Amino acid sequence: MRRVSQWLPETSTIEGMAASIGLGLAALGRPGYINLGHDEDLPAGRAIEDLRERTHELLEQAWQAGVRYFDAARSYGLAEVFLGEWLTPERREQLTIGSKWGYTYVADWRHDAETHEVKDHSLATFERQWPETLKALGGPPDFYLVHSLTEDSPALDDPKLLDRLRQLADDGVRVGLSTSGPRQAETLRKALKLNGPFTAVQSTWNVLETSAGAALAEAHDAGWFVAVKEAVANGRLTAKAGETPFNEFARQHGITPDALAIGAAVAQPWADVVLSGATTAEQLESNLDAVTPPGPLVEFTQQPDEYWTERSALPWI
Repeated sequence: MRRVSQWLPETSTIEGMAASIGLGLAALGRPGYINLGHDEDLPAGRAIEDLRERTHELLEQAWQAGVRYFDAARSYGLAEVFLGEWLTPERREQLTIGSKWGYTYVADWRHDAETHEVKDHSLATFERQWPETLKALGGPPDFYLVHSLTEDSPALDDPKLLDRLRQLADDGVRVGLSTSGPRQAETLRKALKLNGPFTAVQSTWNVLETSAGAALAEAHDAGWFVAVKEAVANGRLTAKAGETPFNEFARQHGITPDALAIGAAVAQPWADVVLSGATTAEQLESNLDAVTPPGPLVEFTQQPDEYWTERSALPWI
């Protein structure tokens, strides 16, 4: 399995598969998200203090297991704040931290809000959110990504924004983008053609949605850092999805579906880190037991439009 040690401080002693798995805080830093069973996984009431405690518990569990990559975003509620509170100077020296800007959390800690986040990839949003990230984390992240870029995003054609991001890169922060939607590959290839500032990407890849794989390999070959998100497809590749063909396949092989799904992502030769989106200790433990698939699993692949249509129908709960 690949390791991310080349992106981590030399003091890191990560060994084994956990070195290829990071912890993403999208479902921990706010009371509502689109993961299956999210409402059942969080403490009753989902109060800020309860989610703070849960986040700190999972960060500690991941840390003790050897995980050294943590991922947040401005739109993940209080995820950056929770992470910043848990950090110590000793931990920070051994960690790689990624965060993202471009979405603003607007749900006011309501899981049933009509709108949870608002997208804006303008220079003005960057200039507002970068200081917010610095304050929440207590310093700069190692990676700072434009959140969920699409091929038609104005960010890729905004010279002032790109110049500002080049300045950030010159200051030592790895600048990148995350992708979303059925044309992730086109978005990434458009960014690859630019003369900087991007050198990192975070994309959705899982056994249901593999369409970005070739473009991610191109990015990896170009020296980019490649992170995989949504490896369990927002719960659709876990036991919470019920009796699905994938889950039956995993059962027949004596593997939990989430361990199989994450193992499939970790096995990709272009992947540097695969994010777990766990919200309970049991989920994280199972995710970290990722298993290399017995085969390519191509029989489970969906067409991109089909996959993203189903994903867009998932409720915020």
